Amino acid sequence: MVSAGDFRNGLTIEIDNTVYQVMEFQHVKPGKGAAFVRTKLRNIVNGGITEKTFRPTEKFPQAHIDRSDMQYLYSDADLYYFMNVENYEQISMTKDDVGDTLEFVKENEMVKMLSYNGQVFAIEPPLFVELVITETEPGFKGDTATGAS
Repeated sequence: MVSAGDFRNGLTIEIDNTVYQVMEFQHVKPGKGAAFVRTKLRNIVNGGITEKTFRPTEKFPQAHIDRSDMQYLYSDADLYYFMNVENYEQISMTKDDVGDTLEFVKENEMVKMLSYNGQVFAIEPPLFVELVITETEPGFKGDTATGAS
């Protein structure tokens, strides 16, 4: 059980048999009245965002999230393909499910796939990626922060 006063970004909790991920939270202590926690929660099943307010002492069960190492294989039209490196099982996800998470991830790189009760709801890209700059615009005089030519 985790109390609303201990919320952190990315924490997953169960409210009314639905699993939510804390996107934002703010502890509010008004001049008059009791303190409360204002949160923005994302439903991991359908992706809907809701805003809820809780007392800091309210407790919620923490949802167990499975994190598995997956290899990003390739994308084909609106589908992205991943492979579990332990059992070589392949999983495909739609462009809407992935969002812009894979914007800087190259093919064959490792990512973390987050799932709850076998349903994948998010992908975590690697913390560091190595990219090559292929083209840049030329610098113009006066177009710099330091005044260089």
